[in-house]
Amino acid sequence: MVRIGQIFWKRLSRLLIRPKRLAIFEACLIGLASGLAAVLLGQGVGWLGGWRQSASHLLPAYYLLPTIGLGGGFLAGWLVERIAPSAAGSGMSEVKAVLARVPMPLNLKIAFVKLVSATLVLATGIPLGREGPTVQIGAALANQFSRWFPTSPNHRRQLIAAGAGAGLAAAFDAPIAGVLFVVEELLQDISGITLGTAILASFIAAVIARILGTHSLDLDLHLVTPNTSFFAPEIPFYLLLGILAGLGGVLFNRGILASLSFYGRFLKISLPWRIGLAGLVTGFALVALPPVFRDNAGLRELLLAGDANWLLVALVFCIQFLLIVFTYGSGAPAGLLVPSLALGAALGYLVGIWEHHWLGLSLATTYARVGMGAFFCGVARVPITAVVIVFEMTTDFNLVLPLMIVSVTAYLVAELLEAGSLYDKLLEFKGIHLSKEGTSQGPWMELTAADVMQPRVETLSGRMRLDEALQAFSQSSHRGFPVLEEGKLVGILTQKDVANLAQRGLSSNDYGEHFVAEVMTQEPITTYPKDTLAHVVHLLDRYNLSNLPVVEGRRLVGIITRSDIIRVEAAYLNTSENLSGPKAEPSQVIYRIRVPETGQGRILVPLFNPKTAETLLQMAVAIARDRHYEIECLHIILVPRHQSLADARVSMRMGQRLLRQAMRLGQAWNVPVHIQIRVAHDVSQAIMQTIKDRYINLVLMGWKGSTATPGRVFSRVVDTVIRQAACEVVLVKLKDQRHFERWLVPMAGGPNAQGAIALLPALTSLNKMPIINLCQVFQPDETNLNTTSLKKAADFLEQHVNGVVKIASVRGTSVADAILEFAKHNDTDAIVLGASREGLLQQVVHGNIPATISRNSPQTVIVVRSASA
Repeated sequence: MVRIGQIFWKRLSRLLIRPKRLAIFEACLIGLASGLAAVLLGQGVGWLGGWRQSASHLLPAYYLLPTIGLGGGFLAGWLVERIAPSAAGSGMSEVKAVLARVPMPLNLKIAFVKLVSATLVLATGIPLGREGPTVQIGAALANQFSRWFPTSPNHRRQLIAAGAGAGLAAAFDAPIAGVLFVVEELLQDISGITLGTAILASFIAAVIARILGTHSLDLDLHLVTPNTSFFAPEIPFYLLLGILAGLGGVLFNRGILASLSFYGRFLKISLPWRIGLAGLVTGFALVALPPVFRDNAGLRELLLAGDANWLLVALVFCIQFLLIVFTYGSGAPAGLLVPSLALGAALGYLVGIWEHHWLGLSLATTYARVGMGAFFCGVARVPITAVVIVFEMTTDFNLVLPLMIVSVTAYLVAELLEAGSLYDKLLEFKGIHLSKEGTSQGPWMELTAADVMQPRVETLSGRMRLDEALQAFSQSSHRGFPVLEEGKLVGILTQKDVANLAQRGLSSNDYGEHFVAEVMTQEPITTYPKDTLAHVVHLLDRYNLSNLPVVEGRRLVGIITRSDIIRVEAAYLNTSENLSGPKAEPSQVIYRIRVPETGQGRILVPLFNPKTAETLLQMAVAIARDRHYEIECLHIILVPRHQSLADARVSMRMGQRLLRQAMRLGQAWNVPVHIQIRVAHDVSQAIMQTIKDRYINLVLMGWKGSTATPGRVFSRVVDTVIRQAACEVVLVKLKDQRHFERWLVPMAGGPNAQGAIALLPALTSLNKMPIINLCQVFQPDETNLNTTSLKKAADFLEQHVNGVVKIASVRGTSVADAILEFAKHNDTDAIVLGASREGLLQQVVHGNIPATISRNSPQTVIVVRSASA
């Protein structure tokens, strides 16, 4: 009976580990949980907010409202700061970062704290929205479910996106908009699993919200929608509304970032007091303003019902704009999409009044509804979602054409002035830069199991005696053999099964009397040919397998081992073309000049860009003179892979011009310079081959400061050299200046900066009287400042550099931002950074300081990775 139960659960597990089947089950749970969470948040805000408004009529409002704002804000900030700091802010940008594979916390604790703290903040009257919290809560719940029911990393990412979409759908009671927001802004993926899980989760969450919720954002449930219409003469007014909404969206986004900077620079107080201060200011503002401002829903209904004059509407827009910007900068755990809808309604109302005065074709309330979508699009840059979300909230087909006009216009105007949505800007403010190509995942999603598997498989029969099976293990390097019966996979015999024979009471003398079928692992974990490589890797890691059978039905068609995975990863890291395409030939030298060698060491300088070649060569000569090295200058001519290197016709004119320039400079400084031109299918492979052939001690190479290659930190070539070169690597991002007088060397107290310090005497010899600033960044609340490494580095440089050496301690929450600000304040010409191999090859997140500084600095940046790093 126990055996039958085990087989049943194994078969159930096999059913659930298939991505599409598990996705349906998890999407239902995610939609249910997200909908209930949104209902709790809406009911909590409604109940507490209603109590606040009732109390303000019974007690003096001038002290009650500010007190509630201060107390509620402080308590919410205290919960966030003490329990889950990642719950601060909207949460939308954090979800987007997690979906871009930035390692940020997203768990059940964050969901709970976000729910409670957002309820407290919104109930105080702060004019923010609850869609940001519901999105983060839904994503956090989805992430938690994916850990309870383990799935592949890519499948987990899709479920998180589905949770985020469910949260948005529940907040707005707009399931289609929830799905579109996932596709258009968060995940930017339209695969079957993504759409399926997002649709199912959003639908269930919206149903739960509609049945149990308050529908506070559902416009058609509150108001009698007037008859709307669309006439051609109105097009100029809708275009004007779109232009104003685009301009307003850009101004709004900049205001949010300015508010965050203001709190960070001038109000350096703890999070509870910051949010409490925002609540206090909001309370005083609500006291001074008309009573309609005390209820955000009532304010929105006033605009959409057409009961306000243009002066009140203009006041609504200005006051709400300033309050939203000020309160969000405090870190309050609330969203910005609902406030943007309110601002859009006010803006559209004003344009509608003007149109009604001149043409009298449509009511101002029609423009208010259309303005909601326009301003929403100007802020979030999601034109399709903007159209659908307002349509779902109003259920008015006549609004679709005006919505399309204003949303597209607002999007184009906003993108023309400042590219990127508000959530991209919030991530950049935190030092996180997401590539537009960030959805690509290299081989993990491009390849399938069929592309990686070995089609020829060594198998065993279930009727084979154990002693024969053990002989097969001894003659093979495999750690497991699939077991077939009548051509069908019935099990797998692994080394672990063999090791457990003694526990079964079997001795070596008994092996000849027992068969493989008795001890093999039945119902083994398998994969299908069309499964992605990401899913294969997940199964290998999740179940700690050494190999994975590939089946069609129950027919064995191949096997994948961990060695196959390593082979694919190595091929991807070393080639830029499709892994199934033509293989690259080894690069060939077609032009070479050698000079007498010194034998002390050698610097490799790949030369490609004539604009930066002279400065790179000057740096190389300075280092070579300091260390008594030779210089090896390399120019690479790239040839398409389908063309043989031996048959390729290439022009060496530019390469010869660059290399002659190098030889002239070497002769002027009395430094040996060797030159060579190679033809290659792959630039990084040619560089690595030169490093090996010429026994290179240091590679000095330029970098343009950005990359368009998905999944790369610097660029494909640079990343490969950093990862694989056993020698020292110096990466230079050059700006226009040719003279370097003021140098900045950030230090973190660790060993990484030592390579930068050791290189400085040579680099600073390019100027007669250099000024070197050594700085170390400390957290604002750090009291014991250990500057020992700064002083040691300063002592070394004072002995080896003919210039001025200064040290400084800098405070800042972001190391990269603090360094960039210090460099700007001190008119720095060049920043020299030391970094480890692993630190450089992280994705561009908080921890990858060198890559962040290199991208964002207007100065020349030199990154030094020592040979042992």
